[in-house]
Amino acid sequence: MAFARGLVKGDRVERARLVKAPNESCFGVQIATNQISEGVAAAKLAKEAGASFVDLNCGCPIREATRRGLGAVLLRKPTKLARLVSGIVAGSDLPVTVKIRTGENESKINASAVAALMEAAGAAAVTIHGRTMEQRYKKAADWSLIAGVAAERKIPIIGNGDILAIYEAKDRAAAHGAAALMVGRGALIKPWVFQEYKETAQHLALSGHRGREIALDAVERVGVYRRLVAYMKEHFRDDARGKKSAFYFLPWHFAWFHRYRAFPSSQYAEASRQYPLIATRIDLTDPRVGETEEGLPPLERLLRCDQEAAHLAIADALWEAPSDADAVAALTRMAGADLAACEAEGRAGRGARGEGGRSGDDEQEGQG
Repeated sequence: MAFARGLVKGDRVERARLVKAPNESCFGVQIATNQISEGVAAAKLAKEAGASFVDLNCGCPIREATRRGLGAVLLRKPTKLARLVSGIVAGSDLPVTVKIRTGENESKINASAVAALMEAAGAAAVTIHGRTMEQRYKKAADWSLIAGVAAERKIPIIGNGDILAIYEAKDRAAAHGAAALMVGRGALIKPWVFQEYKETAQHLALSGHRGREIALDAVERVGVYRRLVAYMKEHFRDDARGKKSAFYFLPWHFAWFHRYRAFPSSQYAEASRQYPLIATRIDLTDPRVGETEEGLPPLERLLRCDQEAAHLAIADALWEAPSDADAVAALTRMAGADLAACEAEGRAGRGARGEGGRSGDDEQEGQG
């Protein structure tokens, strides 16, 4: 999400959000604004950057957006929001989509009415995150509401919320009538989630095959994480100043990465229909798939460590390693030296917070 005002004023941070990868065939820019003129100007910049569409964010619940009168607070005045969307649509050469939540709070659910207004205003599609602004990420997404709106509208309704595994995506798509799905936090935990979807779609198109679940072991995940570090080096530069800038982001990413578990469908497909996988917390090992602390490789245990100091150390090792093999070796050494202390701190912290095996997601912000 880019703040339109910053984009228009040439803010370097916001302009960086317009960078399009060479292999992105469908690229959109999500903006936050409450002014028609800003939205139109931002849409023009998005088009110049190679965007195929512009998405207006009316779903973000975080204070950085809401204190400015942006994001989900726009749902408080649907008629005014409709005028905003109509104005941006009229002034933009690109299709305009709108991302909303179910409403401001549970007593003010208005997604159906808002979606109708967005359709009338000329929106090309509406994405619904199945929670209210006040719920943020605390409760399971309400996919029955998404299904109801999808049945009412002629424009595509895109469903969003609590999608991590490919079988969850297929269940949501089959049962709730959404034209497409949006994934947010799931991609932060499992960046290869889109490859899973892509391969499944290809298999279904070719043979009706169910596709495959991609479960990466610790060594394979180190390769994925190191690729992210390489992109950070490319963007910020491989020097002291670049590292300082990159490390504003990298430990945050590892706070998501450490939550990865394979969640095989054979063990979790039915459970995921009752409670979303993304909110299912496994402390260290997963007894449901036969894991034990003794049988879990040290590298795997390190990547699952929930301590901020560990995330910083992992990021540092990946930054310095000249190859994936060197990164694996460095992290394996780190696991041998620091693993026990990391896990002890993690257990103590969870005990102090009184955390159980599953919880909401409000301690980490995301868009999914």
